[in-house]
Amino acid sequence: MTAELISVGTEILMGNIVNTNAQYLAAQCAGLGLSMYHQTVVGDNEERLAGAVRTAFGRADVVILSGGLGPTEDDLTRETCAKVLEMPLEPDEHTKERIREYFKNSTMGEIPGNNWRQAMVPHGAIVLDNENGTAPGLILEKDGKCAILLPGPPNELIPMFEEKVIPYLQRKQPELLISQMVKICGVGESKVESELLDLIDAQTNPTIATYAKVGEVHLRVTARAANPEEGEKLLRPVVKEIRRRFGTAVYTTREDETLEMAVVRLLKKYELTVTTAESCTGGMLAARIVNVPGASEVFRQGFVTYSNKAKRRLLDVNKSTLKKYGAVSKETVKEMATGGVFASDADACVAVTGIAGPDSEEDKPVGLVYIGCCMKDKVEVEKYQFKGNRQKVREQAVVKGLDLLRRCILESCAK
Repeated sequence: MTAELISVGTEILMGNIVNTNAQYLAAQCAGLGLSMYHQTVVGDNEERLAGAVRTAFGRADVVILSGGLGPTEDDLTRETCAKVLEMPLEPDEHTKERIREYFKNSTMGEIPGNNWRQAMVPHGAIVLDNENGTAPGLILEKDGKCAILLPGPPNELIPMFEEKVIPYLQRKQPELLISQMVKICGVGESKVESELLDLIDAQTNPTIATYAKVGEVHLRVTARAANPEEGEKLLRPVVKEIRRRFGTAVYTTREDETLEMAVVRLLKKYELTVTTAESCTGGMLAARIVNVPGASEVFRQGFVTYSNKAKRRLLDVNKSTLKKYGAVSKETVKEMATGGVFASDADACVAVTGIAGPDSEEDKPVGLVYIGCCMKDKVEVEKYQFKGNRQKVREQAVVKGLDLLRRCILESCAK
């Protein structure tokens, strides 16, 4: 079956709010095995909304609309869909009673007259009770297809979809889509694609889709199956082959695990502590690590040594090194990493120094970054020439710093 999303609201169209509902619903539909080819955002205009509904019904089996079910005059979704599908509105006593109960149990006082609009439902509609608001959801079935109308606030939409819409769609969709994420760091998107070209060209079921992230490539392997067990069986050999081809560049196959989470997991596994010594990233690397729950067990200290004086005083970088090679150099980052270990008595230290821009320094180009990792008396240093603005350079440096730490742990401990 195919699904299509229509997000209703001028505030979305104008960019006043982020359309998180579309992202959530698209992911849920994919997980249910529904194919999706179109999404639309429509303002609070009856004529344009009606056109969008007619178009969607002409090319999709399931049309999901979010927003426009409120009590005000510009909430047009219910009325417009009823008109397009020729399902006249009629009062629903069950919904009226729920609205009464909602206001009775709140501190909002008397029920505003316009709220009774929400108790008018299209003839023959399936009413979805809203446990978190006054606007009920609606399912309108017509000619073998259906429109699913959901309230706009995410705290109302998400529980309604998960508790009421998913079971409905599962009954209509005999197959499921089962997927697994493979996350790779340290290999560019074009390289990843070329290494997997034979698998991608031959794919039928499962399929492989690539997503480029800052410093990472994520692969979603998806199988269509009658049940989760069959899906897992189809996924397993493909994921195993990807891991074989990319080795330790694969840092996780868990959807919810980030690079910093994988690093903290390794630090805990091998009972290691880490310190960061940062210049151009200004604490961003430390922040990524401490964002992980439980990082306090492994994170010893973070140094932000933006000036040469701070590098000398806190990390014991030699004055002669800074004078001869400059703050942005292989020699300086090596001493930063070593100094961080001794200053904090940690097992490892990741150090970053570079030129984030917008201006070049010391006759060195914007985007030049050196990253070092000291572990067990050995220092690994890598040089990068990043592209992009100041923020982009710093973000890329953080990812490479985390990945260098991860690789150093594996090389030192996973033998």
